Amino acid sequence: MKLHSMRVFTMLILSIILTSTTLYANYTTQRPNRRARKQYTSPEAIKAQQDSLMRDSVYLHTHNLESNIAEVTVPRVNTLQQIDSVLAMWHATTTKEIYEEYFNGFVMACERIDTALNTSNMDSIYVARLEALMSPIPLQYNYEVRSAIERFISPNYATKMSYAYYYFPMIEEELINAGIPVELRTLAVVESGLNPLATSHMGAKGLWQFMPATGRSYGLEINSLVDERCNPRLATRAACRYLKSMYEQYGDWTLAIASYNCGAGNVNKAIIRAGGTPSDYQGSFWDVYEHLPRETRNYVPLYMGATYAFAYHRAHGVEYPTPPLPLMVDTIMIHKPLHLEQVSSTIDISLDLLKMLNPEYSLNIIPATTKSYPLTLPAERITDYMLHEGEIRAKDSTYLKEYVIAANLEKKRHEAPAATYYTVKKGDTLGGIARKYGRSVKQLMQWNGLKNANSLRIGQRLRVSPK
Repeated sequence: MKLHSMRVFTMLILSIILTSTTLYANYTTQRPNRRARKQYTSPEAIKAQQDSLMRDSVYLHTHNLESNIAEVTVPRVNTLQQIDSVLAMWHATTTKEIYEEYFNGFVMACERIDTALNTSNMDSIYVARLEALMSPIPLQYNYEVRSAIERFISPNYATKMSYAYYYFPMIEEELINAGIPVELRTLAVVESGLNPLATSHMGAKGLWQFMPATGRSYGLEINSLVDERCNPRLATRAACRYLKSMYEQYGDWTLAIASYNCGAGNVNKAIIRAGGTPSDYQGSFWDVYEHLPRETRNYVPLYMGATYAFAYHRAHGVEYPTPPLPLMVDTIMIHKPLHLEQVSSTIDISLDLLKMLNPEYSLNIIPATTKSYPLTLPAERITDYMLHEGEIRAKDSTYLKEYVIAANLEKKRHEAPAATYYTVKKGDTLGGIARKYGRSVKQLMQWNGLKNANSLRIGQRLRVSPK
């Protein structure tokens, strides 16, 4: 699917070049790329470009891979904003069409499988369909996997899975860049339900559910104003690094996935209990299944169930709606503090959408005092931002009253988030709580002033993270 997407996109770009050569003949200055646009900050400079832009209709010719050539006529385009809107519209339509083709391919595969098997036995059907996925990550079938499949093919998961239209292309790109299987994309479904603000009761957060200490160890900034665990791209890069290192350690993707859930230490213990040696173990998740924590025993089957559901949901009568997010976005680097509401109150974009596109900014403030941060916008709003940047900046004193002095903002940026607490329940032990939160018993005793690790009380409130 990824190669198909790149092929279609390349053909579109070639079509634009071929059909626009004459229209751009009078240009004296080329339009800058996205990253270079920052130099055109004045409305006059952009207006000068607009006056020399397209005066006729643009015809985009896209090659139909089946047999024919389709001609799409786009309304007259006169401004940079209109060009951005046309490209964003095309990108959204193409993305949906690519996924339509991808999903329909699996519908046809199901029809062939069902005809060949000629049985109503769902176990046999599930086995054949998993085999047809041809994944580099072995997709075992058993009762646990069947339960996971039936969970994810439920219509109740359709809305969550619909966010794949927005997040999966980005996740796939990072997985490919890391040199690991794109099929790992559905692990994010298991981790967070594709919600970059998802927070577990243990304090893990983001699309890939990093604990604060783990996130920082992978270079993610976490403080009162910025939590890069919630930045989908940065968190995905960190997850790729972890998964790749675990695969290099175990040589098996099911064990690498298991370690993402419970840590390499618990996987190593399970290998030893199963009679193996972690340094040269040749088995898989299923060989150490009984020796892993209960949550991890469910985790790998859930990944397999989500993988099945993403490919075959239509065979079960489930459709994924379009998510409430633009399918084409772009970024502008911000070099001075900025409140998201400065943007939403000036150009045509809601604050709610801005927050969804920039979930890492906890207080809706980009604290660009000593370094730059990205602002993600719908692609069709990039030019609007550039045209109205002066108006946006004129609102600094209105929306950044508390942070007019850069030093105040910098101080806030370095403040750590509030500590995480846990309420002791019946049957809890300090060792068990420490394992849940990735801490040591010594740390918990120190943070809570405990002298005896066995003196917990039901209802006692324990601090399980640094201040």
